[in-house]
Amino acid sequence: MQQEDDLRGLAKVMDFMRAISILFVVIHIYWYCYQTFVNYGINIGVVDKILLNFQRTAGLFNNLLITKIFAVIFLALSCLGTRGVKNEKITWTKIITCLAIGFVLFFMNWWLLYLPLPLIANTAFYILTMAVGYLCLLVAGVWISRLLKNNLMDDVFNLENESFMQETRLMENEYSVNLPTKFWYKKKQYNGWINVVNPFRATIVLGTPGSGKSYAVVNNYIKQQIEKGFAMYIYDYKFPDLSEIAYNHLSNNADCYAVKPKFYVINFDDPRKSHRCNPINPAFMTDISDAYESAYTIMLNLNRSWITKQGDFFVESPIILLAAIIWFLKIYKNGQYCTFPHAIEFLNKKYADTFTILTSYPELENYLSPFMDAWEGGAQDQLQGQIASAKIPLSRMISPALYWVMTGDDFTLDINNPQEPKVLVVGNNPDRQNIYSAALGLYNSRIVKLINKKGQLKSSVIIDELPTIYFRGLDNLIATARSNKVAVCLGFQDYSQLTRDYGDKESKVIQNTVGNIFSGQVVGETAKTLSERFGKVLQKRQSLTINRQDKSTSISTQMDSLIPASKISNLTQGMFVGSVSDNFEERIEQKIFHAEIVVDNEKVKRETSRYQKIPEIINFRDGDGNDLLKEEIQTNYDRIKSEVKQIVIDEMERIKNDPELRHLVKE
Repeated sequence: MQQEDDLRGLAKVMDFMRAISILFVVIHIYWYCYQTFVNYGINIGVVDKILLNFQRTAGLFNNLLITKIFAVIFLALSCLGTRGVKNEKITWTKIITCLAIGFVLFFMNWWLLYLPLPLIANTAFYILTMAVGYLCLLVAGVWISRLLKNNLMDDVFNLENESFMQETRLMENEYSVNLPTKFWYKKKQYNGWINVVNPFRATIVLGTPGSGKSYAVVNNYIKQQIEKGFAMYIYDYKFPDLSEIAYNHLSNNADCYAVKPKFYVINFDDPRKSHRCNPINPAFMTDISDAYESAYTIMLNLNRSWITKQGDFFVESPIILLAAIIWFLKIYKNGQYCTFPHAIEFLNKKYADTFTILTSYPELENYLSPFMDAWEGGAQDQLQGQIASAKIPLSRMISPALYWVMTGDDFTLDINNPQEPKVLVVGNNPDRQNIYSAALGLYNSRIVKLINKKGQLKSSVIIDELPTIYFRGLDNLIATARSNKVAVCLGFQDYSQLTRDYGDKESKVIQNTVGNIFSGQVVGETAKTLSERFGKVLQKRQSLTINRQDKSTSISTQMDSLIPASKISNLTQGMFVGSVSDNFEERIEQKIFHAEIVVDNEKVKRETSRYQKIPEIINFRDGDGNDLLKEEIQTNYDRIKSEVKQIVIDEMERIKNDPELRHLVKE
């Protein structure tokens, strides 16, 4: 009832305003057409006196436009509270046309008073045009009022409700990554910042191909962390895209480090542009569990389906066998032959010799008991199956170039050693992904072990296209490395990729322990998961009911998704949604963002045009300029094979000559 009374009161006020407007029109006509009215005996003395007083005191009729302007002002005020049935056919085109006609007829008709016609004709034309013009202005005003108040289709995508104020402060510290942004709020564009003030809580960068995740986010991570003196490990799936950025930016910012870091490359495609590094260097293996970790990483990278079958007999057996071989090479002659290529070659020897040699070492006897039980029990089919499970996948890695890279010792994998900081990039090749990923995964697992320690230099692990490689221990690195100043940045396309290649449990752990997240366009379940992560906000809802006589409008509020899944599924290139984490001393009230990450394209082009290619690291030419690459690579390959052959001969001879071990030899 109170609302109805208020509406009736408002209607009376609007009617009064319109009456005043009409009164100004009548007064105007009476004053400026006074002679015509006098000629026809229409002369009201009281009105004449009142109007003359107004003219003397206020100058109301000094100009023809004054009374017209007052009439239009009161007309406009009366239209603000117009009620009536909404007409969906009302358009701005019709409103502007009606306004233009009304303006011309109402304001531009003064010359009709001076036509060379009888006075009554001039007056009639003037009153007619003024009346029609006034009616047109009245109609246009009513239409505008109804359109502005009731048009629910102005924001069909609910952009206004789902826009929100974001962080506009630049918050920098010695570890932060800061990305400039642009965003819209209440129909106004703002400049803002995404402040990753704690990169050690790990970062995920999501986005379908072409969404801009590498260009806008990953590249900036590399550049800014080099500028802040981070040791770095970069997995470059499309070598040398990220590697060239790191190489050139490090060259230009080497003075940002207390100790100048060295730049290292692992590249199996071109040994000329690759350093050599032994990922199972015996100096960094202190226990047989280290050998098991290495074997585990290799075998699961070669057989991705095993990730979801961990613990199965035919999954664990080849891993244990390879671990035993690696540990044997570690303890044999102080690890002189402890390299991954030597392990592959040793595995491919006759299994009778292999098991005889391995079981002659007490520390390996228990490890090999499943194989020995099958061997001694005459279960040859089972034994052959166990061995084949290891041999078949590893045989894909027999490559002279891979053997070359993995048998040298140009550097060690402790990249965040304060005395010898390093920036290490490892390059993959999409065409040889299945082969290279296993070897690179071994580098990954060793690096995780070595960098996650106290008292080391701040470091960064950047993995682009994460699902193309199995990163053993990644979930544990994210969960525990924060206190050791290790920042992890993972780039991939979709959560479903991670679940497919890492298994559901490990995938969930990675998703739920990451503190900073960037997402370009993603679809399906990933978009829904992110929308739920960003939460809900109170939003207005308007409903309109129209019937033949009246209309009713209701406005309600309800909690709804701040960033709906449908919006995440349709993000433009360069637009990102996400959230960041903060620190005790650096609070960020609005952690969620939905903005365009601003990249200075011209600056990037200028930088890229000045980039130097990664130089040749090893020169395989002799004094006469002949290329000896193939000869050197093949010589190394043949040497490894001959060394393993000699190991087998020497060990079998030792066992035969030892009375306590002679029984192990099967005739």
